[in-house]
Amino acid sequence: MEQKKITVSVKGVQETYDVGIRFLDIAKRHQQEEDCAIVLARENGRLRELYKKPVDGGNIEFLTVKSKAGHSTYTRSLVMLMLKAIYHVAGDNSNIDRVGVHFVVSDGFYCTMKGKIELTQQFLDEVKSYMEELVRKAAPIEKTSENTFEVRKKFEQYGMYDKGELFKYRRASKVNLYHLENFEDYFYGYMLPDTSYLKHFDLKLFQEGFVLLFPTREQPDCLPQFKPELKIFQVQRDSMQWGAKLGIPTVGALNSYIVKNKVEDLVMIQEAYHEKKIAEMAAKIAASPEKKIILIAGPSSSGKTTFSHRLATQLSVYGLKPHPIAADDYFVERENTPLDEDGKPDFERLEAIDIEKLNQDMQELLDGKTVELPVFNFKTGKREYKGNYKTLGPNDILIIEGIHCLNDKLTYRLPKERKFKIYISALTQLNIDEHNRIPTTDGRLLRRIVRDARTRGSDARRTIEMWPSVRRGEENNIFPYQEDADIMFNSALIYELAVLKQYAEPLLFSIGPEQKEYEEAKRLLKFLDYFLPIPSDSIPNNSLIREFIGGGCYDL
Repeated sequence: MEQKKITVSVKGVQETYDVGIRFLDIAKRHQQEEDCAIVLARENGRLRELYKKPVDGGNIEFLTVKSKAGHSTYTRSLVMLMLKAIYHVAGDNSNIDRVGVHFVVSDGFYCTMKGKIELTQQFLDEVKSYMEELVRKAAPIEKTSENTFEVRKKFEQYGMYDKGELFKYRRASKVNLYHLENFEDYFYGYMLPDTSYLKHFDLKLFQEGFVLLFPTREQPDCLPQFKPELKIFQVQRDSMQWGAKLGIPTVGALNSYIVKNKVEDLVMIQEAYHEKKIAEMAAKIAASPEKKIILIAGPSSSGKTTFSHRLATQLSVYGLKPHPIAADDYFVERENTPLDEDGKPDFERLEAIDIEKLNQDMQELLDGKTVELPVFNFKTGKREYKGNYKTLGPNDILIIEGIHCLNDKLTYRLPKERKFKIYISALTQLNIDEHNRIPTTDGRLLRRIVRDARTRGSDARRTIEMWPSVRRGEENNIFPYQEDADIMFNSALIYELAVLKQYAEPLLFSIGPEQKEYEEAKRLLKFLDYFLPIPSDSIPNNSLIREFIGGGCYDL
């Protein structure tokens, strides 16, 4: 006899439903228990879109837009809604050559549009109005699985050549497409069941493009104020445009380059570009002899250490004598380290550094005095002095690296005119395709997974587990000060994800389904599957990526 009922567990409570019920229907019964919209389900440890049906005996947890996966689902679905509206308002696909969704600006995505339609705020207002109409209609977002070869031909007919190129290197025979009325597209990740969830958004003309604004995870029911940070925007835009000049704006284009060209040429071009940027930076510093303290900060796995060495080499070209100093060597002794909310030592707080001692030593060096610099012993938790004496001559210059280096509170006693601040981050210039961006944090996380396994004996599960804490530290201690930098450097390499793939995949595969980090590992493995691999033997030993994969010439 056919089964008519299923039993599932929601928050540890058994519930019985008719066969064929959707997660969406169960979620509606539990929505009042949440303070914002439920957008995804997790069944037996696997993420599930709400239109799907649970299995008998399943253990269900609901995710709201405040979760990382839920917020990504909201923003991804919002992009589809925007694209549908743009093509509708334009009136004809032939009027739009390309809509690109790129990187984060303020709390939104920077987008560009090319075609016969002039990009104006009036056009964007019409697009927004149609988006709002579709939200009121609760238009369903539907999913189909189609033949990969046929999907390639379809997108080429639509003029979305990036997707055709991406699927050329796809091993799977099927591709999932999403449909919103008569508009269809491919998206990397989960989607909402319909447009009624997408109540909060805005479109603002900005620079050569526009920004699609959306709520933050912390406040999902309102839009934050639009506050673009122009310095970091300029760096990201320049990197994006440079990738386009090379003809490699997307993963599909990178794969095609790997297949059709000598990959060594691409490696050398990228490394030359980095060297040019570092050399320009050194020239700027050398032209300002009053600058005696170079302060370098950036988020985790940005390549700060290798960058510092390469900058020191370029400064030496101008006859300067750089001396690297790690701000971490001025940590307070372990028993004085501030504690976080869980009562654990918080080494990322500014108060974890002996600010007074650091300022005293640096000021005395600026005054021409001889100073013995400390080294922090991370095993004993104490500062040690081992005869490292410094005296600054006319050509000597200090390079201080640390997460707080852009915060003036760290060097409050040092004259502003003596300091030169550098912000470094790995700002991925590639997109998966024109509508699917790559979060810059993914590149940094993969770097860290590879480096931690190689140098710290830490497995991928542990690195993924710690990543949210690392990210919180960045949000509190680094990003608020990035616009204070005198100059910024993008350490991302256009080829690096194809190199990291071969190192990261075995580490990620070691995480089992029974571990809570499996969900993130599976997401990263799916992401890396887009890339063809690049061997590391052609990468120079001073490349920034060597800090993570090994084989570098610096003693790190």
